[in-house]
Amino acid sequence: MIDTVLFDFDGTVADTNDLIIASWQYTYRELLGHTVSKEEILKTFGEPLVASMAKAFPGLDAEEAVAIYRDFQREIFSDAIKPFPGIQELMKELSARGFKLGIVTSRARTSTYMGLELFGIDPYIDAVITCDDCAEHKPGPGPALACLEALGSKPENAVMIGDSKYDIGCANNAGVISIMVGWSMAAAAGVQYEEEGPGDVTDPVFRPDYTVSSAEEILEVLRKLEEKC
Repeated sequence: MIDTVLFDFDGTVADTNDLIIASWQYTYRELLGHTVSKEEILKTFGEPLVASMAKAFPGLDAEEAVAIYRDFQREIFSDAIKPFPGIQELMKELSARGFKLGIVTSRARTSTYMGLELFGIDPYIDAVITCDDCAEHKPGPGPALACLEALGSKPENAVMIGDSKYDIGCANNAGVISIMVGWSMAAAAGVQYEEEGPGDVTDPVFRPDYTVSSAEEILEVLRKLEEKC
């Protein structure tokens, strides 16, 4: 029986597309004196920031790049993000139905909590695992398993919802049912997952069990899963 729902934050709960792209472009200008294409930035969506920075700025201090990025983002954060349509209502409904709700994100702890509070959905969230809370990162299973442990839940009783290949790989590797959303910029760009690989941590299968195009469809997927029990 499914009793737990895990959500990614960026691109799933929160529309942070403009925030992330603006922050990356600012960092590129500061460090290299130029910007890059939006498509290049989309490839980083869902990946831990420090790993992306190390690849984007070889030979430079990745931690310094992260600091530049986050300092800029902090200034515009509250004005540059919004919840995706139906997410607030979905959280309220799931909580009322007795589901345990968790956030599993590669975002830093401080801004994640800021976003949840800004959207007014923090009362519905029972556990949060950020990149600051787990040594392993998506697509490894660690973040999802850490959140399940905090919730007192089992993988076989949970679903995980995300918009990137890192989310789907994390869910698959953790033995959690995976749901891909279709409303994010990364998903629309077709960079969300790949249908190959043996499914281990180093080469996970980025294949979702379900795909949805609206928050309301998540309730329908959960209903179907309940009927299977």
